[in-house]
Amino acid sequence: MTPVDPSGLLALRSEPDIVASRQLVRKLTQQLGFSLVDQTKMITAASELSRNTVTYGGGGEMAWDIVEQGIKRGLRLRFVDQGPGIADIAQALTDGWTSGKGMGLGLSGSRRLVHEFDIQSSVGAGTCVSVTRWK
Repeated sequence: MTPVDPSGLLALRSEPDIVASRQLVRKLTQQLGFSLVDQTKMITAASELSRNTVTYGGGGEMAWDIVEQGIKRGLRLRFVDQGPGIADIAQALTDGWTSGKGMGLGLSGSRRLVHEFDIQSSVGAGTCVSVTRWK
């Protein structure tokens, strides 16, 4: 397997980009030696957040960084869009709440799959979701 750069950007504009984000995160988690369960958790979170970026944010990008904290290594992903933003973040993180036709598990489900989760959003200015999973 060809190593993936320890940091970079991937444009998220359409369905093929969502697929590409999953494939990229799979390679990165394998490169880091994540267990199959941890790979699946991070790939699932990336898939949900990529879809949100495309569907609700009107497209954006996923940035990734292999991060270290002491002896720990992990993967940090940032999903950024310039979309309409989220008016009520607490409500958006509630299981079952959706602004569209989804099941309302994208943000809340992703939060449960990672070790660190941060969301910043401004109405009319877009959203940034950052997630990190440690090995």
